[in-house]
Order: sequence, then C-alpha cells, then structure tokens
Amino acid sequence: MTTKTADTLIEIWLLDDDDIVRSTTAQWLRLSGYDVREFQDGQTLLEQFSAGLPCIIVSDIRMSPIDGLTLMHECLKLEKDLPILLITGHGDVDTAVNALRDGAFDFLEKPFNPNRLTQTVEKAIHLRKMQYQQANQSQYLGELHGLEQTIIGQDDQIIRVRHQIQTFAGMDTHVIVYGKTGCGKELVAKALHDCSPRSKQPFVAINCAAIPSDLFESELFGHEAGAFTGASKQRVGKLEHASGGTLFLDEIESMPLPMQIKLLRVLQENQLERIGSNSTIEIDLRVVAAAKTDLQTLEDFRQDLFFRLNVSQIHLPDLRHRGADIPLLFEHFGRLAAEERNGNFKPLSPIDHETLTLYGWPGNVRELRNVALRYALEPNTSVAKILAGYQAQDDVDTLSPLPLSVKVQEFERSLIESSIRLQKGNIQAVLEHLQLPRRTLNQKMQKYGLNRADYLE
Repeated sequence: MTTKTADTLIEIWLLDDDDIVRSTTAQWLRLSGYDVREFQDGQTLLEQFSAGLPCIIVSDIRMSPIDGLTLMHECLKLEKDLPILLITGHGDVDTAVNALRDGAFDFLEKPFNPNRLTQTVEKAIHLRKMQYQQANQSQYLGELHGLEQTIIGQDDQIIRVRHQIQTFAGMDTHVIVYGKTGCGKELVAKALHDCSPRSKQPFVAINCAAIPSDLFESELFGHEAGAFTGASKQRVGKLEHASGGTLFLDEIESMPLPMQIKLLRVLQENQLERIGSNSTIEIDLRVVAAAKTDLQTLEDFRQDLFFRLNVSQIHLPDLRHRGADIPLLFEHFGRLAAEERNGNFKPLSPIDHETLTLYGWPGNVRELRNVALRYALEPNTSVAKILAGYQAQDDVDTLSPLPLSVKVQEFERSLIESSIRLQKGNIQAVLEHLQLPRRTLNQKMQKYGLNRADYLE
C-alpha cells in the first residue's frame, strides 16, 4: 500500500452473480465517474485480490458457492481495514448489521437508491485514500535521513527550505529567517549551524524579546569584575562565547536601538570590548537572525544593521499552508511521545483527520506538537476535544476557531464515548441508552475511532 498516494485512482470491485443487477449497478457507477471492475463470482475476485490494491469492494451477500460474508472475511484476513460495502435483501438486514461489527464498511438494502450508493461509495473511497496517506506517512517517517530528520515535511515549501539550508550553510554568510511564532525558526537556525563548517563550534541562541533592556549589553558583551554594582567576577558575553560558531538572535526586531548600533559595530569590525574593559577581543561570528515581520519595513530597526544581516533570507510558511504535512507532523510528534511511554501511537480516525486539516493552527508547528503529545498520552480522546479544551482556557477569542461542523461532531462523539464508558462496553445497553439503531451506532463508532474493547471491564 505504501507505494500508493492519496491521489491514487481507486477502483470499485463490484461483485454480483446476477448479470442484470451487476451491469446496471456498474453502469450507474461509471456514469458517476468511477472506475469499475465487474466480478460474477467470489472465487475469481479472491484470486485477483491482494493487500494494498487501490480498490474498494461492493458485494452482494446472497451468492454461491462463495457468499458475500465469506468473501468479506477472506479479504479482511488479507487486509483488515479494506472498505467493503455489502448489498443485502430485506431478509438479510440482521446479518448485514452483524457484518458491520465484523469489519464491513457499510451495507445497502435492496432496492437501494442509486444516489445513496454513490454517496456511500464516495465515503469508502475517501477512507481508502486516507489509509494510503497514513501508510505513506509512516513509511516516510521510518526512512528519514540527513536534513529531513530535522526539517520534516513533503510540502514543496519545506523542500525549498531544506534546499536553502543546504545552500546557505556552506556560504558562511549572515541569514535572516522569517516566520510566524511556532514555525520553527530556531530549528532552521540550528540546522544551518549543524550543516556548516562551524558545526563543531558553539551554537548560541538569544531571545531578544526576553532580555530586559538594562541587562542587554552585559548579556551580549560580558563584563569585567567590578564593572558595575553586582559584577563580582568576570563574565564572558554571548557574542564572545559564540565566536567561531553561530549566534542565533531570535525576535531581533525587539532589540533596543542602542544595542542595534553596538551590534552593527561588532559585525563590521569583528571585535568587541567587555563592559569595564579597554581591551578589544577579536571574534568570528556568523549571525542567524529571526523575525516575524520584514525588518526593512520597521521604523525602529536600523536599516544599516538590516543590510549587514540581509545577505540571505529563508521564509518559513505557516503550518496551515503546508497541506499534507499537518497529519504527517502530527504522527511524528505523536509517535515520539508514545515511544517515550513504551506505547503505540493510535491511528487517526476520519473525524480527527478532518479536524487537523480544517483547523487554522495559529500556533503553527509548536501548537500542533502540543496537541499531538496530548493525543498520544491520553486514551480515548480526540483532536477536536483537545483543541476545544485549549480554546476554553483562553481569555480571548481564538484566532482560528474550530469550524461548527467539527464542534457538532465532537459533541456527538463525546456523547457516544460517554455512553460506551457508562455501559462498560455493553453495546446493547448503549443502543438503548442513546436510542440509536445498531447500524447507525456502528457507523459512528467507526467514524470517531471508538473501539468497544477499550471500555470493557
């Protein structure tokens, strides 16, 4: 399966021993835009089927010598998550409902509405494509090497960033990294250092927004003993400590103007003086600066310092613009958290996958990592539930609220999950408590990734 992608064309394998019904159904599906392969008997289908094929199966139940249920069980032995849609007569409804429990994707009762058939088929195909995406993600994460182990992603924008890092790392020039909070600017700076000839020398990171203005000069330049009240001994500053290596200045737009002037002089002359000293110290620095906005447009940022730093630029995209990288990174962080606890990472349910892609991720990769950690460590939770909990704790409106459809589905999931827990996994009791048909409950449990076995006592 891992050689297929989410864009792979999924074929419908249609099985019915009634030639007229089969050909009519196949014609409707083809007119609806699907590729259909017809089978008259189950044995022929089984001989051609193998795990990972880009297909779903639509099968009648009443056939001989191999009926639809036998076919389903044989196929699921080869691939347990294969979407199989059963077609049943009125007298087989109870049998089909039990088949849902055994792994069927859904069933339709004859005579069925053709539009209902295409809707159900489309859901099954969507699930199949999601399976391919998750399988490919797992394979990609298992084969990471080189720079991809640090800067993970398959999006074109991230591929470009990795190429820029490899190019700029050997040039030994200053670099400005632009990106919103949580995009991974320090990660990129560290990668630039690790891929450069300076990698064996120090990588020193400073958050310019976190240093009080009255301590800035001492922090960067260091001081001699007795240089000011409280300076009981000599201290080497960050600039001197980073000599030979890389200095990372995060949120450089927050640097006080007097310090910008002094930093510019250091970069021009490659030397500094500690506070309280008259001796100059030669230094060799490479600076990687990070900012959230274009430094050239800021009135309180010196343009001469900007031009000194602006030799190369790397622009990091917001997470919401990275498409398929969102579930990929979620699985990566979730796996790491699960492995630390010697546990297994729980695959995403369809609704969790939908929530990941619909949410705007204002906190970018940092926020995604936090949600993935919670998801990996908390049993029987969901992505929407975690995000809703974060937003409920906020004092202000979130910049990226959960879509209403996600909130409604999470409310439904929580009701069903609470009932299953209350009834200790007794499905019959859950049906009575929620007043739901068995088929509907099975479909919703599948959709929300709820497993009865997790609640048995």
